[in-house]
Amino acid sequence: MASLFEVTAGKAIGYVSGSAVTQGTNKSTGVTINAAAGAITTHNASLAGDANVTFTVTNSEVAATDVVLVSVKSGASTGLYAAFVSATAAGSFNVTLENVGSTAGEVVVINFAVIKAAAS
Repeated sequence: MASLFEVTAGKAIGYVSGSAVTQGTNKSTGVTINAAAGAITTHNASLAGDANVTFTVTNSEVAATDVVLVSVKSGASTGLYAAFVSATAAGSFNVTLENVGSTAGEVVVINFAVIKAAAS
């Protein structure tokens, strides 16, 4: 049964099929993934301790009024990285990855989900 949100906005809240993309070159390289949810696999370039890096995710599913959630899924040493969305715009969002420990060069897999929203 469709929710009121699905009927009025044409988008689902809850499970949506996702996609995946792998970052090239380094951890600041942007990626393109046109899905409402998915996984981003980062490059294994080193990131200094207590440092962060930001990259742009180009995504046609994202509106400027949406809420994008991210979380570290795997690949990183436990508790070494934190990820957050640092900007959202029509067609893209920025992910900032922070190394909260010592210098490390690891592949980090980041899950994301787009929650459709509107400004009032």
